[in-house]
Amino acid sequence: MAHYRSIGEVPPKRHTQHRDSQGRLYREELMGEEGFSSDSALLYHRGVPSAITASEVWELPDQTRVPNHPLKPRHLRLHELATDPSSGGDPVTGRRLVLGNHDVRIGYVQTGVDPSAYYRNAIGDECVYVEQGSGSVETVLGVVGYRTGDYVVVPRATTHRWVPAEPSRLYAIEANSHIAPPKRYLSRYGQLLEHAPYCERDLHGPTEPFLVEGADVEVLVKHRTSAGIVGTRMTYATHPFDVVGWDGCLYPYTFNVEDYMPITGKVHQPPPVHQVFEGQNFVICNFLPRKVDYHPLAIPVPYYHSNVDSDEVMFYVGGDYEARKGSGIGLGSISLHPGGYAHGPQPSAIEASLGAECFEESAVMVDTFAPLDLGEGGLAVEDPAYAWTWAKDS
Repeated sequence: MAHYRSIGEVPPKRHTQHRDSQGRLYREELMGEEGFSSDSALLYHRGVPSAITASEVWELPDQTRVPNHPLKPRHLRLHELATDPSSGGDPVTGRRLVLGNHDVRIGYVQTGVDPSAYYRNAIGDECVYVEQGSGSVETVLGVVGYRTGDYVVVPRATTHRWVPAEPSRLYAIEANSHIAPPKRYLSRYGQLLEHAPYCERDLHGPTEPFLVEGADVEVLVKHRTSAGIVGTRMTYATHPFDVVGWDGCLYPYTFNVEDYMPITGKVHQPPPVHQVFEGQNFVICNFLPRKVDYHPLAIPVPYYHSNVDSDEVMFYVGGDYEARKGSGIGLGSISLHPGGYAHGPQPSAIEASLGAECFEESAVMVDTFAPLDLGEGGLAVEDPAYAWTWAKDS
């Protein structure tokens, strides 16, 4: 996030001596993207950030994926997805894979109130939508609180843990890349522009250091090998949360959907106007309560459309989704409409929408530019009747 912050104690000049009151030198760590060519943060540790005492295999939760073949639209009921008893609803290890491809994976977990393991995703950024619940995410860069409706964006390789204040429902979008605001919302220097549906005031990052003492601290690391995605359990000699200060443009932050200003028009607006973030080969959009089209002959629900280049995933999180009436979809549902298949509203929903002045609906959409496979979590809660509902309603 190219929006500068300075937290805690930092020296006046980068890469110069920075000492505590007893004269001990802090260890400087540059955490940066794309080598040394993109956003970074400069951290000052009490301990040595490289000092590990053990490295062991961490067996990841089931990452099996099954192609969507034969091709058809899918309906997945995530609220029926049981918590894996072995994870106890851990916000990280309890995630069950719902959908995924080589660019992005979507997982879901219904948490308890126990903190997660310490965790670092070394594959890509994570954008976790908080469907329900509240708590905090403790990170090496400080603490961010979360609440219902938040996107929690955690940069790649940020050591952190989730601390729920209450049972929470988390929809985790894990990238193989970085996740950021769409480029068309940004100036050439990275400032959010006037036509963007949100601004820097809406992004909430850490405000102070978070210092924790400790030794022999285990961190679960998800990372890449030539064989694919794997996990390692690293033990650190000192606690990773020993940063007395940092500055830069790379840090975790939250953004709440209540602060998103929907863009509307005289006739139906296409999904890109609802975009909130983008990653490599995928985008994230949100459909929120809003005024709808005001042309006298407007049809407020979407027209039928073919996903020529993408798979569309819609996660229904609030309100009453007009276009899906009669399909079986409700709160907690996912619809997957794959490339190669024309989809749109249920036929009866078109006439029913005429004359509507507003829609009271909330959904999070992920569009991918490579086909999505089904994970074990998605297969466990599929509604097999969904694909045929347009024929029944025609």
